[in-house]
Amino acid sequence: MYKMIAIDLDGTLLTDELTISPETVATIQKAMKTGTIVTIATGRMFSSAKLIAQQLGINAPLITYQGAMIKAADGDDVLYERSVSPDISQKLLNIAREKNIHLQVYQDDILYGAVETDKLVAYAEAVQVPYAIEPDLIKLAQKGFTKLLFIDEPDVLALLQKELQAIFGDSAYIEKSKKNYLEVTHPEANKGNALLFLANKLGIDRSEIIGIGDNHNDFELLKSAGFGIAMGNAVQEVKDIADYITFTNNDEGVIHAIDKFILEPENAVATKKGREENAQPRRKKF
Repeated sequence: MYKMIAIDLDGTLLTDELTISPETVATIQKAMKTGTIVTIATGRMFSSAKLIAQQLGINAPLITYQGAMIKAADGDDVLYERSVSPDISQKLLNIAREKNIHLQVYQDDILYGAVETDKLVAYAEAVQVPYAIEPDLIKLAQKGFTKLLFIDEPDVLALLQKELQAIFGDSAYIEKSKKNYLEVTHPEANKGNALLFLANKLGIDRSEIIGIGDNHNDFELLKSAGFGIAMGNAVQEVKDIADYITFTNNDEGVIHAIDKFILEPENAVATKKGREENAQPRRKKF
């Protein structure tokens, strides 16, 4: 029934320790052997997502930068790209400087910071990518950015998000990807739009897609997929619109979802009944 699965990384495929179990790798590879296309849909930059795709053996195009870029897994072809305009990019840099909030930017799949900070270093280490220091980010902004990422405390970002949405309205997509991350992309750059673009490119109908995610930036992913699956650790807004809620990212939630809806569609109810009785929260029905 389902020909394509798009899976978020942080909080979904990855555990809180940013690892993927061998069992998860094996399950994803089994799904691909059935002919199901498996892809990644992440806010991370392409170079970071590519490392994980290689670990999993994924060769489908990857949805990266919150949907601002779809690129072939081998890195050769860009299928889709939407960048934040130079004007908005410059305004965001000025706002970050005025408020003294950490802001890092992405251009040509390079992570840039104006200065080397603990936040920049910690982020680069976590996602296993290098970074470059460019004191004059305004100069880079003249070309626009693929994405801009604010990193700060949740309460600071909550206020900032409201302010930015009031300033830019529909001219930018502004959403939390983690409690400490607020990301800004082109208004058309979200995981849902990118998913439907890729599916159309591959000749796959919306009804044949599963989307799996956990955070605010996965809302459009689940809404656009024919069948949306929220992780057990997902934020409530994502759980509320999900067709199904699986286990958490630390309890093999992705394995459970793939087993149930791809590998064992006929006997999943019987064979998984015992596990489902322990799953919290319960499956949502619409």
